[in-house]
Amino acid sequence: MTTTTEPEPRRNFEDVKAELGPRRFSNRELSRLAFGDRLLDLAEDSNVPLLDRVKFTAIYADLLDEFFQVRVANLEDQIHAEVSTRSPDGLRPKEQQRAIREVVERLVARQDRIVCDELVPALAREGIELLGWSALTSDERASLAERFEREIFPVLTPLSVDVGHPFPYISDRSLNLLVSVHDPVTNETRIARVKVPDVLDRFVSIGGPERFVLLEDVLAAHLDVLFPGMVVGEHQLFRITRNADLVVEEDEADDLLVALEAELRRRRFGHAVRLELSGDAAPALKAILIRELDLRPDQVYTSRAPLGLPAMWRLVGLERPDLHIDSWSSTPPAQMATPEGGNVDLF
Repeated sequence: MTTTTEPEPRRNFEDVKAELGPRRFSNRELSRLAFGDRLLDLAEDSNVPLLDRVKFTAIYADLLDEFFQVRVANLEDQIHAEVSTRSPDGLRPKEQQRAIREVVERLVARQDRIVCDELVPALAREGIELLGWSALTSDERASLAERFEREIFPVLTPLSVDVGHPFPYISDRSLNLLVSVHDPVTNETRIARVKVPDVLDRFVSIGGPERFVLLEDVLAAHLDVLFPGMVVGEHQLFRITRNADLVVEEDEADDLLVALEAELRRRRFGHAVRLELSGDAAPALKAILIRELDLRPDQVYTSRAPLGLPAMWRLVGLERPDLHIDSWSSTPPAQMATPEGGNVDLF
């Protein structure tokens, strides 16, 4: 006589989580940031060829953008909806938000040190110069002034902000200048937004194929041309990241295509989840941006390095094989080599 034993019922994740406890789990969001830390390890490693270190910096910046667009945006939505459910590691949404802030602040400080104190000087030693406006000669500035009038000025659209003109929509991950201008005739001070045009190369070559000045620096140096008759005051370079999390309830949508179209339109105008400022932020302009973009102070990050570091892919593409890892060409196994005029039967 044989006896049969009934199979044990399958346990779901909630049962396993309750059995193991939160200490056995890592936070999903912080784990993602730990990967960013690893990318910065590679960017900092002096044994890695220089332009590959720059590449890892650009990959890290891309990852951080996506992290805020999706992961942080999702947490913000949970907090707005007053969700208090704990994650598997035992953290509530607001606690995760605070932990993310601490880690990102450390990552930004590390990124600044690697880019400004290591990569930029190392690139200069190899003949690839990323220059500030103050480092240019008078002849170079004059040449850039002509290029500004000819190539940059025609595509600029400064927008004034006053009673009759509300604060303009700022597109996701675009570079912008907020400028304070004073009218000596009316004694009125107002602000204006100038978008750094993305139709132009951000790395403006000057005096050679490997000497560059950033487009936003050229623009900032010629603000008086944009506002004739006005006294240009402080200006602030900034960049925002918007909510790009895609949420479509497939089972509840009557027409999935219509639901996707509506969600994609919503994403384009998603609320801001991060504000990046460059250098020593002007307090008055910073306060205006926080107010107009409906942000909290803990959503603002200040960086010494250029904003929008994914643009560093431009440098990675330079024809400098001596600064890259040697290219590797694969060799097929002899058994799989295609005979002349025939095919290989893999079976």
